[in-house]
Amino acid sequence: MSQIKLSPRLQAVADLVETKQKVADIGSDHAYLATYLVESGRVAEAIVGEVAKGPLDNAKKTVANSGLSTKIDCRLADGLFALKAEDRVETVVIAGMGGLLIKKILNDNRALGPFQQLVLQPNTDQDAVRSWLVANGYRISQEQLVEEQPHRYEIIVAKPGQEELSDADRIFGPILRKEAGPIFQAKWQHEQARLQLVLDRLEEANQKTNAKYQEVAAKIAQIKKELHS
Repeated sequence: MSQIKLSPRLQAVADLVETKQKVADIGSDHAYLATYLVESGRVAEAIVGEVAKGPLDNAKKTVANSGLSTKIDCRLADGLFALKAEDRVETVVIAGMGGLLIKKILNDNRALGPFQQLVLQPNTDQDAVRSWLVANGYRISQEQLVEEQPHRYEIIVAKPGQEELSDADRIFGPILRKEAGPIFQAKWQHEQARLQLVLDRLEEANQKTNAKYQEVAAKIAQIKKELHS
């Protein structure tokens, strides 16, 4: 039983990690997730990658305080460059970053892949992450939305494979949009309302012929279609 208490977001990420020998957490937020996974027996070993010394020291402190320094290796490196082929990492977790940064991390050292499992939690630009996955030999196996007020987070799990995604799949998530649960509805209703405010301001400024106006209007129409509203 782990002594670490995870936030709802990180707990959802942890629950999606398959039981494996070794997991890597890139950008670890004090190594809480890696510590929880090892303490709870979900994984045998973990590697924590941090790009700056301060966060690395925080991660090492958490690991040392938990008595897991022999099972969790904290490394200073940029993204996936914290890993080597001989590490035999099966699952990679990248959570709590922008989608474009996650895409860059995956792309910078993609020769290491494909990994047996990717658990990704992009805060933004989820469509860019999904596009990268299908273009680089992965299929989306699971998706989950978790609410941690005032935010709603998308978690994308991928495994080696091939699939094609429509534009709507990339934006809304192929699994999330099929389930269309209450958190999904709330997330996109909120986004629709936010975009409508932008559109109203552009209209007040007589910008209806502006490319930005057309772009925002198209996004609103796409959300309305998805929500059948």
